[in-house]
Amino acid sequence: MGRTLVIGDIHSGKRALEQALNRVNLHPEDHLIFLGDYVDAWSEAAETINFLITLKSNQKCTFLRGNHDDLCLNYLTKAEAPEMWLLHGGQQTKDSYDTQPKAIVEQHISFLQGLEDYHIDDSNTRLFLHAGYTNLRGVEHEYFSKMFYWDRTLWELAQVVEESAADDLPPRLKNYSEIFIGHTPVSKKQLVTPKRAANVWNIDTGAAFKGAVSVIDVETKQFWQSDPVEILYPGEPGRNLAP
Repeated sequence: MGRTLVIGDIHSGKRALEQALNRVNLHPEDHLIFLGDYVDAWSEAAETINFLITLKSNQKCTFLRGNHDDLCLNYLTKAEAPEMWLLHGGQQTKDSYDTQPKAIVEQHISFLQGLEDYHIDDSNTRLFLHAGYTNLRGVEHEYFSKMFYWDRTLWELAQVVEESAADDLPPRLKNYSEIFIGHTPVSKKQLVTPKRAANVWNIDTGAAFKGAVSVIDVETKQFWQSDPVEILYPGEPGRNLAP
């Protein structure tokens, strides 16, 4: 039996992703679940997607959709480049793709269009998604699909429950034994580890800023990390200068 390994936000940090996966010592039977936000921050957006496409040919992978992936897709398919996206890592992604041949861009559009909103494991107890959901009955009943990659209230709720030491979970969290998310960095200012609050695990350890790309084993909770991504991209700001 292989491991189920969850990978947090990457934000174009291909070098960090490669480093973290090397430290994991992957086995062919391992299942990799990527929580989204593959692009926006560092300079290797297209290279990161190329790496993921190649990885999928050799390893069982599940790729979930992040909000930055959706914004990138809008640029590649509709030339949408809102100022807020450009200020939060989109400029680096735009620069990366503006030099790519049409065939690569089309391949990456197909990859981004094929991303999944969420994944539930075979036991139907663990949920994996980029951000969150709002429906009290679970993801299958969510009215607003963009919540899967934009919501922050699930993580906020989990932290309030953790801090209050409540005896019982609120209805939204009871649907699953564990929930694995990214989207909201545990910290933007320093190297941190994945964080649990209530039954929610946040694997976004700030790769777009001063943190690392993180990988966690869902069973044992052993984790591996890259070096701080900014060290691997000297001279680049990432999103550290974003407003």
